Amino acid sequence: MMWGLMNGWGYGGGIIFGLIWMILQVVIVVGAIYFIVSLFQNKKGSNRSSDALEILKERYARGEISEEEYKERKRNLEEK
Repeated sequence: MMWGLMNGWGYGGGIIFGLIWMILQVVIVVGAIYFIVSLFQNKKGSNRSSDALEILKERYARGEISEEEYKERKRNLEEK
């Protein structure tokens, strides 16, 4: 018996653990990228709300919607 080679795992055990380590590293990098991208998407979402509010203000200023409709839609946008 060859107990000196990687505590009984032989050479194949080192390859398997190496592959597991590489997969773990890839998962960590992909997870970090996903986290960073999701942070930027959340910031864009808040801009959409302010853009919608600006459009609503313009429509009210042009007289396209009534004051009641303006207030109701504004309240709905601010809740989200």
